[in-house]
Amino acid sequence: MFETLKNAFKNKEVRTKILITLALLFIYRLGCWIPVPGIDAAVYANELANNPDSLLGLLSGITGNALRNGALFAIGITPYINASIILQLLTVAIPRLQEYQKQGDEGKKKITQITRYITIALALAQSIGVTVSYAQAGALSTNVFGPMTQNWVIGMFVCVIMITGSMLTMWLGERITDYGVGNGISLLIFVGIVSSAGIAVVAKFQEAFGGKETAIWELVGFAVMVVAVFLLIVFVDLAERRVPVQYAKQIKGRKQYGGQSTYIPVKVNASGVLPIIFATAIITFPQMIAQLFAPNSSFYAWWMKWLGAGTWIYAILVALLILFFSYFYAQIQFNPEDISRNIQQYGGFINGIRPGKPTTEYLSRISKRLTLFGAIFLAFIALVPSVVFAAVLKETTLVNAFSATGMLIVVSVALEFDKQLQSLLMMKQYKGFLK
Repeated sequence: MFETLKNAFKNKEVRTKILITLALLFIYRLGCWIPVPGIDAAVYANELANNPDSLLGLLSGITGNALRNGALFAIGITPYINASIILQLLTVAIPRLQEYQKQGDEGKKKITQITRYITIALALAQSIGVTVSYAQAGALSTNVFGPMTQNWVIGMFVCVIMITGSMLTMWLGERITDYGVGNGISLLIFVGIVSSAGIAVVAKFQEAFGGKETAIWELVGFAVMVVAVFLLIVFVDLAERRVPVQYAKQIKGRKQYGGQSTYIPVKVNASGVLPIIFATAIITFPQMIAQLFAPNSSFYAWWMKWLGAGTWIYAILVALLILFFSYFYAQIQFNPEDISRNIQQYGGFINGIRPGKPTTEYLSRISKRLTLFGAIFLAFIALVPSVVFAAVLKETTLVNAFSATGMLIVVSVALEFDKQLQSLLMMKQYKGFLK
């Protein structure tokens, strides 16, 4: 990857794209520190410090501590991500959306516009929930608007600012995709997680140099564990099953076509981190509603006792949901029947497998086996490392900053960023060759 970056900076056009990406990411990080008038960030930071394992505490980590700071980008890019996931799921059930997907660039524009509308609706709902959380923590300041000291006026203002910040974050991500290296939304998530982890590491170093001798050993032990998890994630993320395909020779006139062999790459973890996101979102949704609107209710106390994060029922349900969504997403991404039909149309076949239905069944069997292995891996990553880290270190700051889900996102985005740079360099080389 370092060699790819070195070659990228040697190319003027690619270097310009990288600099544009860095500038837009700097603007995003700046927005994560600009305070919203009407929020006392210090009060809310203390509230999250006392409840680091809460849902809002985890959300603050994903947004690069913007939520903790009461900043412009407090809800960040999460409404856009949720909108994209919802629309992707609806595409399976709504024929009109399937037609848009087949219409090329024009259909892509329509889907993008629908995603933006859903993003606005989700940003409104999320901003209301976060504002209620601010109000419950006593973090709404009444000394900003002069004579207007009603909490509902301040809350409305904060909601509007947060929705605006979310739309601006979405715009920055799209500009990175259009004018930068690409994958703008993924890079914004990457920067948010890395910055939160960096702040936690710096705080741990301050503890070590401040007289706490065990802090440095905790940091070293945690670093070793993180490297081990990173290696496992990279190994599985790059793993794939290559199904060999042979194309028959065809003679048309005086020319011969086909006769070549290729392969179909079937990734072990084709769904990425989405099954984990779906599973945790469903299992924590009732907790989120109860925490925002009725934190002292008996329902919230019962839910945290039996289904809260860290309980054995929570772990079982998350594992089962990850398994379900892994297979669900695999059905969307990999269609054995379509692949079998395309292979047969172009005169191809899999060695030892007859074309048609036997090929479809063979590809389906491979996909199901790999999906099962990928689902087990995702369940392991989502549950085991965090439990082991907390049990070994007896400390939650670094565990929350380096969550297994966050590490999986970071590794996936870093690998995708490297592939994007390589494709840009290759395209520029071919362009120079043709000139």
